[in-house]
Amino acid sequence: MTFVKFNQHPAHRTLGGLMDEVFNNTSKLWKDDILTSDFFGTYPPVNITENKEAYVLDILVPGWSKEDFKLNLENNVLTISAEKKAEQKAEDQKQIRREFNFRSFKRSFTLDESVDADKIQAKYDNGVLNLQLPKKEQAQPKTKSITVA
Repeated sequence: MTFVKFNQHPAHRTLGGLMDEVFNNTSKLWKDDILTSDFFGTYPPVNITENKEAYVLDILVPGWSKEDFKLNLENNVLTISAEKKAEQKAEDQKQIRREFNFRSFKRSFTLDESVDADKIQAKYDNGVLNLQLPKKEQAQPKTKSITVA
């Protein structure tokens, strides 16, 4: 049986203790939560999976269209970027509040020699950019049955 502890930090008895906790743990907050969010314009989060035939990259980029993306492969480095220009407002409208903010991003991934660069496919659906990076034939593991004599 495994014993798992929750709430490992003792209760804060004073306001000073609470303030110390908030200000002394901001580096973890900046590293884990804020820098991975697209809200601050850093870079979109990505999930990378591998199966026998290919590597699969799922990049979370809601609010974009497939025409906004630019994919480039140079010297085994796959670069994915997107840029969206701000909308022009009409002359006869007065803007009261503006919360839409369009930013650009750029992410690069170094590919393994096992990736077949000529067969890379990309698809954008429901806010997720899906990239299929197929493996070369010799890189795929061969399955062979061996009989015992």
